[in-house]
Amino acid sequence: MTQLTDTPVQSPVQGAVRDAARSTGGTPDAESRARLGQALLNPRSVAIIGASDDARKTTARPLRFLRQQGFTGTVYPVNPRRETVLGERAWPDIASLPEVPDHVFVVANTPLVVDAVHECGRAGVPLVTVLSGGFGETGEGAERLAELLAVAAEHGVRIVGPNSIGVVNPRNGLMLTANAAFAEEGIPVGSSFVASQSGSVIGALMTRAKARGLGFSGFVSTGSEVDLTLGEICQSTLDDPEVGSYTLFMESLENAEELGQFAVEAAARRKPVTVYKLGRSDAAAALTVSHTGALSGEDDEADAFFRACGFARVDNFEALIEAEALQRRVGPPVAAGGDRVAVITSTGGGAAILVDQLETLGVSVARPSRAVFDQLESLGLDIEENLIIDLTLAGTKHELVKGALEVLRGSGEFDLVLFVIGSSARLNPELAVSAIAESASGPVPVAAWALPDALASVELLHQAGVPAFRTAEACAQAVAATVGRRPLDPEVFAGRTGLTVPEQTHTLDERGSADVLAAQGVRFPVATTCGTDAVPEEEPRFPAVVKALSEQLPHKSEAGAVILGVTDTEGLGKAVDAIVSNVADYDGSVELDRFLVQEMVQDTVLEALVGYRVSPTVGPLVLLAAGGVHTELYQDSSLRLAPVTVDQAREMVAEVKAMQIARGFRGGPEGDLEALVETVVAVSQLAVTRADVVEAEINPVAVQRVGEGVVALDALVRLATPSPTRPTRSQ
Repeated sequence: MTQLTDTPVQSPVQGAVRDAARSTGGTPDAESRARLGQALLNPRSVAIIGASDDARKTTARPLRFLRQQGFTGTVYPVNPRRETVLGERAWPDIASLPEVPDHVFVVANTPLVVDAVHECGRAGVPLVTVLSGGFGETGEGAERLAELLAVAAEHGVRIVGPNSIGVVNPRNGLMLTANAAFAEEGIPVGSSFVASQSGSVIGALMTRAKARGLGFSGFVSTGSEVDLTLGEICQSTLDDPEVGSYTLFMESLENAEELGQFAVEAAARRKPVTVYKLGRSDAAAALTVSHTGALSGEDDEADAFFRACGFARVDNFEALIEAEALQRRVGPPVAAGGDRVAVITSTGGGAAILVDQLETLGVSVARPSRAVFDQLESLGLDIEENLIIDLTLAGTKHELVKGALEVLRGSGEFDLVLFVIGSSARLNPELAVSAIAESASGPVPVAAWALPDALASVELLHQAGVPAFRTAEACAQAVAATVGRRPLDPEVFAGRTGLTVPEQTHTLDERGSADVLAAQGVRFPVATTCGTDAVPEEEPRFPAVVKALSEQLPHKSEAGAVILGVTDTEGLGKAVDAIVSNVADYDGSVELDRFLVQEMVQDTVLEALVGYRVSPTVGPLVLLAAGGVHTELYQDSSLRLAPVTVDQAREMVAEVKAMQIARGFRGGPEGDLEALVETVVAVSQLAVTRADVVEAEINPVAVQRVGEGVVALDALVRLATPSPTRPTRSQ
């Protein structure tokens, strides 16, 4: 799949070089993090190395913007070839400055960057942002990157970038950026901090939000993240009282560890996070030997990670701009509920559009009770009892709108009220719009979408504290992402440090795999083994299933290595002979000498799949899906970071549509889904108990009738191969 980015994404090679250069640094303490945040957004002085005297050039923009926006600190243009830059004194180097700047922006050409950072390090500069690219993973770029990080580690200087278009703080006029969008007058100030892996996006967000009356507390283009990651940058701003929320634009999730640490602390401070991530890809499926990997693609992993973080993830750029206001108004996520949404309108057609968008995203609009309609009628509103409360044009009077909102918010039936405004949003904002604005405060939030293009009304509502949306799609996305959040569990992130996936692994046969999972509490049928002579080690329990035992056959059915319905010892001998013949035809290189003789489980209500894998990006994951032969057909699954709680496992069961079969579908028997929940939890505990397990899967898991439990009928486990020189994975 083509990478849709304008910034190179950090590769594993870059990550390894960065980690090696920073290996002695340790985790920053609160004091050093606060110093980093101060240097990043509130420097007392800044320097621009490579500042140009030609106002038309990109490298002249930072100085121009700083002066234009009235930066309150001291600015030092550094250019050894000129005495002045844009009419100001130019300094030949950092050493000649009268003070050590808190933050240096290097806009010089790539070959000069390493020397510039070395110069900053010798002078004691704490933070350097690098505009230039050319620090790749191969050839000259890799050598240059290693030099850059070695110099940074030697002097203790932190780096934003390379490929960073800069840092902006509209609160103090810090416009240390080359993004042309910041040439505009009046950069809006607000509470949301933007961290973007794309440099162009920070300008796009600013200009689009400005038209809506939304502002920001800061912008950072994180660039290639060869040193400071997006998560670390956000962490450095957490204690800034003027940063109330976060807006993230991501192209990759390579540095998930730091992002998870940030998520834990942001949740503790009740600062919501909205994220938009590019890069929907199924590349992870090629790295697996189980169905679990095929079902948990790269984007599914990102979804599971953001869910665990408590982030609101959106796929609509307009929603990225507008959702943070809704999150702040709604408040922190709740463990259950919080999703009762009412829709009130003065335009039935517009409301129907929004309801359709919401339903598509899994948000069911709550139907008001008869008591609500009775109260509306007492206000003089003649409203037909329906899912949508349609005031019609006759009900757009200011007092009627305000009264109707008071009824809905005071009913105790709704957690969020959405008002779809008709033509009055553009022509007569003093009617419905002003009434909605006056309803900004109170325990039940009100949000609005204007059917006509009415930016002036959207701005008015935002200024009043009412989240407002320009499009139905953005409104629905923001609502779905916000009400779908769940509280972050810090324990999930407690052990997710230093995670790596080993290159050398081996797959256990089914018996060995079952031993690993049985130790977790997973139930398997009674089983024994035999050799090619068909003499079992213990008395089998018939009827039985006979299977080949070989690490070379992770998918036995394809090779004809499974025989069902064996009823006696004579049939056992025939089954062994048949399997040997089938496997020889399938792959003559596979040598068989052991066979599993397993009790045949019958009267199954549903077959499920429970899987586990360690993602190289986000770490341990647990998956639940339709099992047996239906796994690939349904592509119906739920994924979470591991380990999971019982409540989280119940959520997973509820999300997989195939599980409805075990809820008495069409008069059928009910399955023991609570036992399935326990199995999901048990498998997820591999993240805590078995650092050597890279991948595990039970398929199928036979869900039996209520009270009879579940039984794992087949298992696959892949382990890290121990190395004397390289650890598999640290806990």
